[in-house]
Amino acid sequence: MRLGGYAGYGGGAAGPIGNPGSGERLLNLALERYGVWLRSTVVCLCGALGVVSADATEIPLAVSLLVPALLACGVRLCSLRRPLPFPLPLALLWTLDAAVVVLTGLSQPVLGGAGADVMVEAIIGICVITFQHEWATRPMAAAALAGSGTAACALGDVLSSPGAGPEPVELVRIVVLAGLSRAAYLIVRAQARAADRSAALRAAARREAEVAAARRATEREYLATLHDTASATLLMVSQGDARDWSWLPPRARQDLQALSAVPGFETGSVDLAALLGCVPEGTGGEGEALVQLKTRIDGPLAVPSGPGLAIFNGVREAVTNVARHSGVREAELRAWTEQDGAVVVELSDAGRGFDPRCVPARRRGISGSVIGRMHAVGGTATVTSAPGTGTRVQWRWHTGARTPRTGHEAQPADLPRPTRAWAHTAVARLIRRQLLHGAQLAALLISLLSQFVLSLQQITAHQSAYRPAWAQTAAFVCLAAVAACGAAFLLRGRQIPPRVRAWSLASVLTVSAVCAFTLAPERLTGPQDWAFGLVGWHALFLLADLPVRAFAAFLGAHVGINAIAVLLSGAPTAAESAAMGIAAITTCGFQLSVGILVTRLLHGTAPAAGDEAARVEELRTRERIHEDMQRDHKERYRALTATTVPLLMGLGHGVLSPHDEEVRLRCGVEAARMRRLFAESDAVSDPLLNELRACVEVAEHQGVAVSLAVRGRPGEVPREVRRALIDPVVVTLGRTRSTARVTVVWTSHEVRVSVVGTDRSDGRTTEEASPSPGPATAANVSVTRTARGGSVWVEAGWSKRAAPEVDLT
Repeated sequence: MRLGGYAGYGGGAAGPIGNPGSGERLLNLALERYGVWLRSTVVCLCGALGVVSADATEIPLAVSLLVPALLACGVRLCSLRRPLPFPLPLALLWTLDAAVVVLTGLSQPVLGGAGADVMVEAIIGICVITFQHEWATRPMAAAALAGSGTAACALGDVLSSPGAGPEPVELVRIVVLAGLSRAAYLIVRAQARAADRSAALRAAARREAEVAAARRATEREYLATLHDTASATLLMVSQGDARDWSWLPPRARQDLQALSAVPGFETGSVDLAALLGCVPEGTGGEGEALVQLKTRIDGPLAVPSGPGLAIFNGVREAVTNVARHSGVREAELRAWTEQDGAVVVELSDAGRGFDPRCVPARRRGISGSVIGRMHAVGGTATVTSAPGTGTRVQWRWHTGARTPRTGHEAQPADLPRPTRAWAHTAVARLIRRQLLHGAQLAALLISLLSQFVLSLQQITAHQSAYRPAWAQTAAFVCLAAVAACGAAFLLRGRQIPPRVRAWSLASVLTVSAVCAFTLAPERLTGPQDWAFGLVGWHALFLLADLPVRAFAAFLGAHVGINAIAVLLSGAPTAAESAAMGIAAITTCGFQLSVGILVTRLLHGTAPAAGDEAARVEELRTRERIHEDMQRDHKERYRALTATTVPLLMGLGHGVLSPHDEEVRLRCGVEAARMRRLFAESDAVSDPLLNELRACVEVAEHQGVAVSLAVRGRPGEVPREVRRALIDPVVVTLGRTRSTARVTVVWTSHEVRVSVVGTDRSDGRTTEEASPSPGPATAANVSVTRTARGGSVWVEAGWSKRAAPEVDLT
């Protein structure tokens, strides 16, 4: 038995089961499809020729053996469809593949003749090669199928020649084929994995850069929005005098709307009970109160800012409707939390009522302001009313509800939207370069092992058949030199230079001519012809980076040289022509199919893998940006939503008056906190002093004479600690209207910030006059406050030795 030139082939990639990269996974799929199609094509063609060439008496038995093998190939081809109408278990697929080689091997004694032997050997040779890639991620299954093919060949030999045993040389050849095929696969898979790892590292670096750029861009946008809206308004209120404040309510409402539209604001939380306390009692044209609210609120009611604002605005609109349409001057406002965690707000009146079904569609007070607003944030609102029975409006929001993303939240304005075309191209080029290198190394390995394991045995065993023998030996050495030259470049990760490739190709074609003209024509493509199936593999690693037509042209020239040698010695017989044709098709045709596969992987699979990797990177980047932005927003606006929002709501709806000194003091404190927030983004050597000076400037705008003293050498202070150190100073400066002294003391182990000023709280709002303990507690900052007469002394300190690891940004 003889297996022609099947010396294995290179290509393919499969990753570790459960976590392959995009390049490895797509390469594995492409290689599986190629193997199934190639094997099925060879089985169908050779099987059909075997049935036709069989004796008439043996055709029924041949059909009974080969037709099931053909059907098994058909089922295997159908299994490549994705998705299948019904999944095929792996055990069934393995059984079908094993049935192909077993039935083909058993058909050898039935078909009979040398031509039948060649066809059977071609089928099993191809199967042994392709099994290593079809079952690439399951090497034991591939090895078992190769063993089945070897056993089928041995059994076919025994049954076709009862007096003689199987040929050990041919069985060893099958084992070598399986080993070469598996080795080629492992080489290319290693290159695919290296490409995936490198692409993943580059993607991670790009992702970090894009996330950082997005965070900086959105932070600038948010701070600019706060500076132009809430900060400016509160600062003007804090500096108020007997001016006309008619502009303030609409301005405060606009600021509140702008603040709530800031992307990520929904991640903050507010006390709904405090918001409902700012609901204005529906006003008439003259500004007089028309509705008296009786409130029963079980607070506090902590809800996200988005649903909280939606409920507040809906309640405000409903109160206005009561004032306009109910005919009564009283309404009851209730709010509570149910056992399942749902927050419920209810407004009811005993007015004239109405039929909700009769409200014209153009009236959007209920459908838009009440119901639609709640639906937009994932809650519900219902209106129950009938003529003469009053009206009840209920808002419900569950703590487990998911707030739908707004347009800003889904894609913040001015957020960098990096194009993925360049990333796609870069990944595709990386994968293509690695696969090309792997394919060349695999072809080089096949060339060397085939030459020194299979061809060396042939040339030494048939020295007497060559005329002259030294020419064949010289050709063998020349091919070895070509392989060594290629290895010198490829093993160092370099591509073969064009000039070296041209000389190498000329040498390989010369070897083809020498071997063809120094061997008897009837022995060409036979056991004595060691070069016919070998030179194609040498050409493959030389031409792998060129279009497949270049490799096809070489194979055509190679076959043409051998055909000329045969014709010059006389016309061959029909049997000789058939045997040579089958050998040429099965050998060079297989090599050409490998060249087509390599081209397909380089120019089809590699771009697809790059495209998929770019899409995955984009999804991960967007997800990471969204997560980081949400975390940043929640941290940045936690304090603002607890204090700034109620102020703006009270000012916007007339509940709080800018003529009230206490209101102006609160606005001054919040304006200073915002200015400190703006200063956080400055690139300075001493962030603590820079943020402190921003707060001092706000106090100076309010007419306070502030002296600032700094002692010691500044050092690094984490952001959370800076906030906790400065917040007590902000509160004290905001409530001072004369003079204040701020001192910063740096030592090697601690930082202390103190302020001496006047206390204008008059005992009315001790909470607002005192610094919030939350940030200080979280940052391990100790705060001491001492009041004596009209003066107050506040000191905040942070010990570096006792501090845990904290982000310094």
